[in-house]
Amino acid sequence: MTPTLQLNSGAHIPQLGFGTSQSATPAESVRTAVEVGYRHVDTAQMYGNEVEVGEGVRASGAAREDVFITTKLHNPHHDPADVHRTFEESLQRLGFETVDLFLIHWPMPFLDVDYVDTWKTMIELRDSGRASSIGVSNFQPEHLERIVDATGVTPAVNQIEVHPYFANNELRRVCAEQGIVVEAWSPLGKGDELGDPVIVRLAEELERTPAQVVLRWHMQRGDVAIPKSDHEHRMRENLDVFGFELSAEQMAALDALDKGEDGRRSPHPNHFGA
Repeated sequence: MTPTLQLNSGAHIPQLGFGTSQSATPAESVRTAVEVGYRHVDTAQMYGNEVEVGEGVRASGAAREDVFITTKLHNPHHDPADVHRTFEESLQRLGFETVDLFLIHWPMPFLDVDYVDTWKTMIELRDSGRASSIGVSNFQPEHLERIVDATGVTPAVNQIEVHPYFANNELRRVCAEQGIVVEAWSPLGKGDELGDPVIVRLAEELERTPAQVVLRWHMQRGDVAIPKSDHEHRMRENLDVFGFELSAEQMAALDALDKGEDGRRSPHPNHFGA
C-alpha cells in the first residue's frame, strides 16, 4: 500500500503516483498501472489524453474513490471563463464527476490574464465540490506569495521539477513553510541521471535499481513523485520503493549531486512559453 501525505485541504494524496505525459499508450498504461497497485494518476489538459486516462481507470476495475486523479489547466486557458469551461470539458473527457486535484499548469506571468485571477477561479471550482483540492505547478516563491496574499488560500500542492541534479531546495523550503506539498515531476531526471556513478554505486550496494534508489530519495525527502513508464516491469519496479531505506550517508551522497540552476531541464517558469 502506497503511503499518503495529508494535504492542507484535508485530503490524502498517495506519495507515489503514475505520470502519463508523453505516454504512447495512455489507456493501456493507466489500466496496467492501477492493476499493479498505483492509486494516483496524473494527467493534464495539455497532454491530450484525459479520455484515455479515464478509460484506463475504469478498465482497471478499481473503484473511482480509490484512485486519486489529478489534471491541470492548459496554459492558454487562464481567463476565468476559460478555466470554468475547460474544467468542465476535462471532467467530460475523463468521464468523472470530480477530480481529486486540479492544478494551474504554469504561472505564465507574461499573459494578459493575471494568474491571481486564475487562482481565484480555481478557488470557485474547489468551493463547488468538483475539484476536491486545488494547487499549482511550476510556481516560484514570488508567484505563491502573490496568490496567497491576494486570496488567503494556499495551494494544496506545487508540482515542480525535482530530481537529483536539480533538487530545487529553496522552492521546496518555501513550500514547506507554507504547508504546501511538493510533487516532483521528472523525478528520474528523464532517465539519463540513472547512469551517474554515485547512483549506480548506491544501487549496487542496496541491490536495487538506480530508479528505485532515486525514487526512494524522493520518498525520504517527503515529496510526492510521479514517474512514468509504458512498461509493466518498470511500473512494478518504480512502485517497489517502500521495502528499504537510504542511510543518512546515502541520502547525503544523492543530495550532493545537485547542480542548482545548471541542473534544470525545463525553462525557468518566469520564461516558459514567452
